[in-house]
Order: sequence, then structure tokens, then C-alpha cells
Amino acid sequence: MIKLVRWIWSLVLLFSTSYAQNSTLIPLPEHPRPDFQRALWQNLNGTWQFRFDQNNSGVEREWYRDTAEFDENILVPFPWGSELSGVDDKADIGWYKRIISVPRTWQGLRPVLIIGACDWHTQVWLDGQFVGEHRGGYTPFEFDLSPWIQYGKEQNLVLRVDDTAHEFKLEGKQGYGRAAGIWQTVYLEARPEVSIQTLHFIPDIKGHQVVAELTLNKTAPSDLVVDFEFASPDIKPGTIKKTIAKGKDRAEWTIPIPNPRLWQLDDPYLYEVTIHLHQEHRDVVQTYFGMRSIEVVDLPGTDIPYVALNGKPVYLEMTLDQAFHPEGHYTFPSDEFMRDEILRTRRLGLNGQRIHVKIGIPRKLYWADRLGVLIMADVPNSWGVPDAEMRRETEYAMRQMIERDFNHPSIFSWVLFNETWGLTTDKEYLPETREWVVSMVRLAKELDPTRLVEDNSPNKEDHVVTDLNTWHAYLPGYAWRDKLASVSEKTFPGSKWNFYEGYSQSEQPNINSECGNVWGYKGSTGDVDWSWDYHIMINEFRRHPRVGGWLYTEHHDVINEWNGYYRYDRSQKFTGIPELVPGMSLRDLHSPFYLTTERQLCKHVKPGQKIEVPLYASFMTDVDMGDSATVQVSLFGWDQLANYHRFKEWQITIPYRPWMSEELEPMHISMPDEPGLVILSTALLDPVGAVLQKNFTSYLVTSGPSERDEVVRGTPSMRHLRFRPDAFSKAQWSEKQWQVLEGLKVNGAGSGYFEYELEWPQDLPVESIASASLRFEASAKQLFGKDRADAGKTEGDYMRGRGAHDPSLNRNSYPMTDEQPFPSSVRIYINEQPVGQFDLFDDAADHRGILSWDSQLRDGYLREAGSFGQLITVPVDALVFKKSVEQKFIRIRLQVNDALKGGLAIYGERFGRYPMDPTCT
Repeated sequence: MIKLVRWIWSLVLLFSTSYAQNSTLIPLPEHPRPDFQRALWQNLNGTWQFRFDQNNSGVEREWYRDTAEFDENILVPFPWGSELSGVDDKADIGWYKRIISVPRTWQGLRPVLIIGACDWHTQVWLDGQFVGEHRGGYTPFEFDLSPWIQYGKEQNLVLRVDDTAHEFKLEGKQGYGRAAGIWQTVYLEARPEVSIQTLHFIPDIKGHQVVAELTLNKTAPSDLVVDFEFASPDIKPGTIKKTIAKGKDRAEWTIPIPNPRLWQLDDPYLYEVTIHLHQEHRDVVQTYFGMRSIEVVDLPGTDIPYVALNGKPVYLEMTLDQAFHPEGHYTFPSDEFMRDEILRTRRLGLNGQRIHVKIGIPRKLYWADRLGVLIMADVPNSWGVPDAEMRRETEYAMRQMIERDFNHPSIFSWVLFNETWGLTTDKEYLPETREWVVSMVRLAKELDPTRLVEDNSPNKEDHVVTDLNTWHAYLPGYAWRDKLASVSEKTFPGSKWNFYEGYSQSEQPNINSECGNVWGYKGSTGDVDWSWDYHIMINEFRRHPRVGGWLYTEHHDVINEWNGYYRYDRSQKFTGIPELVPGMSLRDLHSPFYLTTERQLCKHVKPGQKIEVPLYASFMTDVDMGDSATVQVSLFGWDQLANYHRFKEWQITIPYRPWMSEELEPMHISMPDEPGLVILSTALLDPVGAVLQKNFTSYLVTSGPSERDEVVRGTPSMRHLRFRPDAFSKAQWSEKQWQVLEGLKVNGAGSGYFEYELEWPQDLPVESIASASLRFEASAKQLFGKDRADAGKTEGDYMRGRGAHDPSLNRNSYPMTDEQPFPSSVRIYINEQPVGQFDLFDDAADHRGILSWDSQLRDGYLREAGSFGQLITVPVDALVFKKSVEQKFIRIRLQVNDALKGGLAIYGERFGRYPMDPTCT
């Protein structure tokens, strides 16, 4: 069936015309350059013939001729080795072949072959005639096919692509998915003899105008008229005519933009323009630009420099986007998927991405432009040394990136290097290399004076010349307080911090350009509940306004990094926040309006204790709401039987002003009189009562371990018999049984049971029991890679994708709650009598595992942090306890049968979600 579909696909491509891009059979049928497109074009994506050249003998054997046999098919534009390509990665050299037919209607025009990106050395033949070659893996290149084209006839197009490894090549992180061969759209385009080569727009929002810089492919043979046709109703059609003088190949004009509508994050308006170059055959190009400025201004009322959009500070809340796809590697499967990548960022409430050590795909940048997301654009790095070839590769990639992507208003900065990868020789950042980096910064600013340029996004203190003072840090949540205090203290003009010796800070904004927790633990963490570590980290960032933003690692999981907001397949992870605080989501941690309280996860307090709750306000907005704001405060939680209580709700008034960031007067509250786990939530309200932002913290109300045999006097009186999870008398499990933190939680994987024997109180006659129940917190228990007897080490070259790929193999990991539950079922026996069976929906870990996080040791390792279960309540007939009186103990068995084998975890009062040990009541 697959071969049949590909055969049909080949037939469609064989007879394709300039309208072929509308065919649903062609992958990525849209024009690849919405920022620079012509009407006459032909999409060449689809099934091509393919052949590997393991021995590099194809040229000698003349595989470029029509008679050469190709033994495989590949789906272009997906790189070989990717699942979507249909071809396994068997060699470093591959040959592509397909039939093309240039329409007769294109006669008089130049047919140009454009390859969006192909890694790395590409050679092209048409009907056996050599056309040309190109080196480079990330940006478009083209060949004028005019000398070889026979209009209206079928011709044989052959490409040889050599992706052999070289230290100087800009590999980025292709270990996570190789971009071998063609990985962006291939297409034909019809152009007149003299055509537009580039067209860049430089907006001047203060002057209500835009500067248009146009270059031609060759000098004008005569004076040529250029029309600018704007789609905007504010600019009358046909009124903007310019001229390129004879003998010139470039021109610059200033075009008035009356009442400019600015490109803003909440209104990303694009000026769409069609340019007509008049001659015998007109050249018509459609493009767009945004009226916006990127600069640095002080946060109002302070001397703190911030990145500014249109003169207004932007508190940057961004994510690192490694832009890999599990089935397409560097290539996304559809335009809708690229759109949704940007929407996924917006859905989180973030305002930016850093496309990491990979030059972004133009259509994805288009969606960032269209939907209003800022982009930090990286130049890919090499993994070798900065020799002459590496420098040429880097400069070429940078020049091509800036030229191609100049008109994307979403891009606010160019990042030339990352963590000095490819810049060191014997691990030393040499003076001559630093001088070259400085020259690259200057070149970038010459090529594009409209954006910020960063020399190196550093994990060491090695900036030289830069517009942004960025830094990387990966720390546990509790360590961010000291880190951000230190960074803030060291940030001032003249400071040597974060700069290489001989260089210093000036007026650059201080921005975190990689942050997170996953690499903050020994050996990293693999996939772990990032919720509480993340929550505490963001709270601390908002308390340190000298840091003008942060960039979380990362947008989605990749091969060896599982710290994404989304899974690698872009399915959801769940924070559990809405289940703790109704109506709250992760977006509340990314709000321009921000109120935070305690600086720790779970503060321990005494029952009835009066405490002082700190308040910090961070309002990174110019919205005017008067001089005060209302905060709705709630205190609620769970007692030692996991019963839910709403203790108190009230309102307070806090001061408000735009761009305010400061400590407020603390709140004074009293804790509940009984032990339990308490949530304090805040909801910041606007003047009409709408919620602007929610946040919360937690308190463990405790006087120490709970009583094992507790009598609660009242009407009726209650008796609680508690037991620790690790107090079992027997346990047998098919896969494994173990415990966490000296028995705060016990685990059994597979099928099996835990059996407990509780001493029966001699003063408790059975006939006095009106009702009874067994209550405990439990979950399924998956046997993760780290817990298997044969678990190997997780060490590997994470940056290149080599090493362990199991996200649960790292000793710190605990996969976060997501769309794929791991269910189980527990059957409960008391004194050999079955009393109930309950489904366990998942082996989960997220914000709800407050006590699991609170019990972690600060030794660089995590032990099932964030894991939690569900509350199980089993009504028990008092007659079941008759045997207990006789045998003087209660026998409780919690059993998982062979039918599901989903395991069982039992949580104690200091682990999981509820502050309770298993209890008979």
C-alpha cells in the first residue's frame, strides 16, 4: 500500500504545474517563503528516487545520468534517517533523482531551482549536465536552470548530497536528529532576466515611515520603475512609485506610513506589500514587514535597562525551542504543526522563544510574526575548533540568516554563539578567537542595525562585546534565591561579572537565556516533575527586577532532555495546579501582574500559630488601575484524615502602579488548630473584580509524627489506628519491592501485595463499633528504568544525543503526569475478607505531590519528587473485626493481581498529596 501511494505521488509530481503546490499529496505544499514569494512557482516536494553512496563512487560511476538506477524512494523534504523520509540512515552520501517539467508558459523567464536547506555539500545535474554546487546546511541556495531547460519537456534532475562529518561544520544539536540531505522545501520559480534579489524594510515608527532597501540580481539595463502596492487601507494603492537608475543594482527609498499600526505582542499587525519591478516581464514579489522598533530603555522609575518593543519595556518570559520533531528531525510535518508550535508557546502565556543553535524555518518564523511571539535567533555551532574553515562556515551562515530573515518582526536578537561551543582550542578561549567574535558582532550590526546582537550565550563568564548580558543557570528551586541575589548585585556598568577578562558591562539588559532545574541536580534529572522547582524559580525571578527576563529550558522534550513544557510528540504534561487552586494554570506564573508570598515550598508551622506572610508585587505592565488593587485570599487544606476544609477567605488592598516591583507589607494570619496540609492562595483582581493572576504557597501544620492509636472524644467518639507504609509484615512483588526515604513511601512493581498486622486495642470491643473504614493514599507503580535491577548508567554525551534515551533511567527522574496514564487496581482484604477493589488511575507526579517535594534532601539528588496518589476510602463492616479480637491484631492486605500488574505505591504522612498515614477509623 505504501509503495502504491508513493507511486501515485510520483505521478502527480511528474505532471505538476505551477499550481501543484495546492495538491494535498505534496508534503508542506505551502510556499516556503511567505516573506518573499512569487506567483509563478512549482513545489518539488514529494517522492524522489534515492540511493546511498557508501563508497563515494557515484560521481565516478556517473549516477547523474538518466540511465543510473536508484533503488529507494525518499519523501522530500524530510532528511534521510527520519521516519517521515521513509529511508533509514545508512551512509553520509545520498543521491536524489526526479523528473521535472518547466511549463511552456514560463518561456521568456528564468526557471530557478531553489533548495530551502540541504545539509551539507550539494551538487546538481540536469539531464546529466552539471549545474552547480553549494556548501552549507541551513539557508536557501539556488541555481539558474536557463541554460539547460527545455520548456514543456520532462527532464532529469539529480542531486548528490554529501553530509560527511567535519569538525568545522555547523552541526548544532543534530545528535538529537540528523538533518542529513534535503530538509526544507525544494521548488522552481520563474523570474525575469532582471529580478529582485532582496528587499529589506527598516521601520521608523517615530518618523511614521519605512526605509525600503532593494537589490537586483544584476545591474539595471535602463531606468526601472518599482511600484509598492500595500494591502493596508491606510496607504492608497498606486501612489508609491520609485525608480532604479540605469547601471545600478540597488536602491533605497523612504516610504511614508501614515498613522502606523505597530507590530505588538497583543496586536501583531503586518504590512503586506506587493512589489512590481516593471520591464518586459514584470517581477512581482509579495512580502510583509512589521512597524516596530527594538531598543534598550530603562524600566520606568529605575536605572535598570530592559529590552524594549516600540519604546516600551518587555519583561521577557521565553522558552528554549530546540525545534526537533520525533518523526521529521529538523523538519516539521506540516504548516499547521509549525503554527501550533507558536500557539503552544502563547498558550503557556510566554512571549518569546529562542530557536536554539538552529536557523529557524521561514514558515515557522512567519507564524511567530503573525501570532505575536518574540524570537531570539541562534546561529548554529560547530563542535570543533575555530579554524579558518569553521569561521567561513559561521560567517556564511550568519550572513545568509540575516539576509533571509531580515523582515521578520518577531526576531529581536541574533545570537552568534552558544556557550563558546566551537570557540575554544584545548578548552581555552584564545585572544585571537575573542577578537574574531568581536568582529562578527560588528559585522552582524552592520548587516542589521535594527536588532540586538549577542556575542555568545554563556554558561561561563565569557561575554566580550554584546548588546545583551545573558547567562545560563540550572539549579534546584531552593537555590535560585541566592543565585538571583548574586546576579542582581553584580549587574551594573563597569562590572566585570559575566565578561571575559579585559571586558566589562555597560548598559546591557541582564537577561537569563537558559534556566531550569533539570541540570541542577547531580547527573541531571531526566524527566522529573518540574512544577514546584519551576514555581519557586519563577517566584524568585519576579522578586529580582534587575534581571529583565528569563528563558526556560525548554519548549518540548527531546531525545536526552525531558524538561519540556510538552512531551517530544507535543502531547500535554499536567501541572496539577488547577486541582489545587481552581481556576489557576501555568499561565498565572507568566502573567505581567504577579503577586507572590513565601519563598519556600512548604513552610512548617505549629497548630494555631500566628505567622507573618511576606508579599511581593511585580507589575511588568503600563496598565493603569489606579493606586491600589484588591487581593482575594483563601486558606484551605486537608487534615490528617485527608478531609478537606475551607478555613477562611478575606480580601486585602495592596498598592499598585505600573512597572512596580517591590516588597509589600506582610499579611498576618493564624494557622488552623489541627495538624494538616494548608494552601494559602491569592487572586489579584482588577477594578471590576476580574482575576489578573493567581498564586499559592503551602504550609505543613504539625507538632510532630501523628499518634499511632488516637482516641478523639466527641459525639460520636473516634478511634484512629495509624500505621507507616513500611510497617508491613509481608510483601511479595513479581518485579520489585522497595521503599523511599526510609519508608515514607513504599513501592511494589508488577503484581503482588503488602500485608500489615496492626495490634488490636484491648479496650475496643467490636460491638461498640458503629462504623469503620480504612483510608490511605495509593497510586499505581511503574517500574522505571532507574529502578530496574539491570539499570545502566545514564552518563552519555547529552549535547550530541548519545547515551541513555530512557527518560526514567536517571536516578533523579520521576516522569511527570501526562496524557498516557499508567493504571493499576488494588484489592483490599481485612482479616482475609475482601472489602473492596479500587482502580488506581496513574503513577503520577506534579504540583499535587507537595509532601513528596517537601521531604526531599538537599544533597543534589531527588527521590521520587512530586509523586502522589489518590485517596482510597474503604467502608468496613464491623463484623470483619471479630477475628481481630480473637487473634489480637488486624491483618490488612493490599493486593494487585496478575490481570493488570500495574504495581502499588503506599504513601505516608510526609510523602504524597495528603498529610496522613494509612488509617483504620
